[in-house]
This record gives sequence, C-alpha cells and structure tokens, in this order.
Amino acid sequence: MTTLNDVLKDLATEIEETARLVEGLDEQAWHTATPAPGWSVADQIAHLTFIFHLAGTAASDPEGFAQLAAGAAGDFDGAVNAALKQFNPFPPAELLGRFRALGRKSVDALAAVPEGQVVPWLVNPLPPTVLASAGIMEIFGHGQDIADALGVRREPTERLRHLVFFTFLTRDFGYLSRDLTPPAEPFRFEVTAPNGEIWAYGPEDAANRITGPAEDLCLLVTRRRHRDDLAVVATGDEAERWLDIAQAYRGPAGEGRTPGQFAHVHCEH
Repeated sequence: MTTLNDVLKDLATEIEETARLVEGLDEQAWHTATPAPGWSVADQIAHLTFIFHLAGTAASDPEGFAQLAAGAAGDFDGAVNAALKQFNPFPPAELLGRFRALGRKSVDALAAVPEGQVVPWLVNPLPPTVLASAGIMEIFGHGQDIADALGVRREPTERLRHLVFFTFLTRDFGYLSRDLTPPAEPFRFEVTAPNGEIWAYGPEDAANRITGPAEDLCLLVTRRRHRDDLAVVATGDEAERWLDIAQAYRGPAGEGRTPGQFAHVHCEH
C-alpha cells in the first residue's frame, strides 16, 4: 500500500532531480526552446514553480488558495501565462531557488495535512496523496520537455508507479477534454516497471486492457510522445480508441507530439 509519505518522498526526489537538470545552465541555455511550442526551459521551470506554489498554498492556506484559484477559474490558460510572467523575470539562479523552495514547501505542506482530510484544488478537493501524484505527473511531463530540449535521456525509476496509478484514476480526462462520454466499464492497466515488476490496476477480467512499459505509458498520458513511438499496447476497441486521446491532466489536450519526432529510445528491461 502506497502511503502519503512514499509519494511525497518521491516527489521531493523528482523536484531535486529536475533542479539538477538545469542548475549548471548559463543564461542563454535557460532560453533554449523546448518541444512545447513557445516554451523555453525557463518557462517550464516557471510553470512548475507556479504549480508547487499553488499546491503548497492549497494545503497550508485554503483562503489564500481560493483567491489564487479564483483568478484561474475563468481562464486557466490565462492564469498559466500570468504565472509565467510572475516567475519568468527572475534571473536563472533566483528562479531555480524559488523552484526548489516552493517545491519543498508544497511537500511539507501536504505532509502536514491531517489524516483523512482533503485539500482544495481547481475542480474538486483532493486527498493529499492524489495531489502529490498530480505533482509527479506535472514534473514528469515538464521535466521531459526540459530533458528533450537539452538532449538528456532520463533513466526511468520505480517512482513512475505513482504516475501509473494516477493514470488509472484519471483515465476519463481525455474523454472529458474532448466532450466525449467515457465508457462505464473500467480498464485493466498492466505495465512493466523499470525493474521488471508488473504494476496492475483495474479488474483482471476487464475487456479493455493497456499493457507495455510503465515509462511509455507515462510519456503517452503526459502527451510527450506520440503513441506510434511507444510500446504501449491496447486490447479491446475502447482501449485502442483511448490510446489516441489519453491524457492525465484536465483541460485542453495541447498539440502533443508528432510520430517520429523523437528517436525511439525505449529499452526492454
């Protein structure tokens, strides 16, 4: 059973590993374009800094969060862009310091939430474990953009388990973002961890199944790779349809990535 402490420990590690990706960059490298159209490396760190500021505030100061969220309610993209303007003006070292500090603050604030309580969030209140898993999803996706921009290959780890489970919880987001009706029947997710272990969620007898490497599933649902470049396999018509629309975040799907945009680097374990 995964505990809140497990997820938060792994989230803290992800934050620090992402910080290390960029801490040696000069000013020019911070402005390197990433695969996300119009976003530089600095934009990616500024966005993550805002997300952790939001999560830390939600866990520690619900009234302050309500004010922040009110600004995002009508126009989330506008709020994201405003956040970039809020954090982007800082010089690289200061932006990185804020990223680390607000990331750490969000971890500490989520750890302090009394057991059984939920944390206010943008659509519905969430248990701290789920919100921390959402943080891992954010840092995986935006960290991948940074790694791609810098030509770095990140080694997958067992920390991906939290994102795989989050994918199971958020299976319907791709349908909802396209105004489609999600199927009533759950899927079975059965993916291979980097260490060869099988991580499985959903009923064993489900007609629709998703299998393949855990890392590939995470790249699919964060829309950082096109399905054609991944070893994720669907069994069942609905699962096959899902591979085209999968996303583990709310709101617009974004442009995604094109087939063959990145060399296929997946290694079988």
